[in-house]
Amino acid sequence: MLQKFNEKNRDLLVNINGSLIHRDQAGISPFDSAVQGGDAVWEGLRLYDGRIFTLDEHIERLRRSARALAFTQIPTRDDIVAEIRKTLAANHMRDGVHIRLTLSRGVKITSGMDPRLNQSGPTLIVLAEHKAPVYGDGDGNGNGVTLATSSIRRFPPDCMDPNIHHNNLIQSIMAKVEANAVGADDALMLDQRGFVAETNATHLFIVDAYPAHAGRTEMVVQTPRTVACPEGITRRAVLDLCEANSIPCVERDISLTHVYNAAECFTTGTMGEIAWVGRVDGRSIGTDAGKHSMGPVTRRLRELFREKTRREGVSVVD
Repeated sequence: MLQKFNEKNRDLLVNINGSLIHRDQAGISPFDSAVQGGDAVWEGLRLYDGRIFTLDEHIERLRRSARALAFTQIPTRDDIVAEIRKTLAANHMRDGVHIRLTLSRGVKITSGMDPRLNQSGPTLIVLAEHKAPVYGDGDGNGNGVTLATSSIRRFPPDCMDPNIHHNNLIQSIMAKVEANAVGADDALMLDQRGFVAETNATHLFIVDAYPAHAGRTEMVVQTPRTVACPEGITRRAVLDLCEANSIPCVERDISLTHVYNAAECFTTGTMGEIAWVGRVDGRSIGTDAGKHSMGPVTRRLRELFREKTRREGVSVVD
């Protein structure tokens, strides 16, 4: 899975601290904390017909992450929404748009790690792009997303709390490098105990009987506990959909053996929504794996999710 340039994005205007700048001229100071040490937090949002799905949940996570990093100044919810509205209006955007919010600690008076060198307030960047869900093969028409297990392990909270949604993504990038090397779309990442954490970019779900050896045939949606992965917002939306629609679900430790034996597998995230997984480590997933088709539970959850995004969200386009 390699994203391609979208001609609609050639003349994008990027919002940096309220100033709208052409993408070719947009830039931040080399003294900005995002440049100096990845000292920033971020969120991904998606625009559906003028509304942003789970906008307040994303902004709250952004602000909570900034508080956890001890930012001394954090924009209010309304200030952030105002800049999003401004950016979308300037780019004449209404639908099929992905927005990346970045909030850094701001510009330092001189280079260095010490947060006391940041004395001019944070830097807020709003980058909105025309971008469809990125996992084309995971939409039900292809062969599904392919994953390869990475040697890079996800940190537990005593190393770096995964609930801080920070910009230092080198751990994920190293895992993605490994996936690229073996021709997989993304990397499956384990925690330090050897259980599944998430992928380099998304949360993972499997669908299978649970407990596996109890002789039950009812399919149960299963996802790892948030021990070494963030409390994902799309992940939460899927769990809520399961509860609202009487689809059995459970949060539990999941090993690679569980993944390899699963009847279905899918990933969740703002960038790719719900994408079905066809292969993990070269193994076909599912009882009908030879057909390379999306499973019925995954398909139903995708339909429920899309229905939810059509009717919910915060209006940001007049």
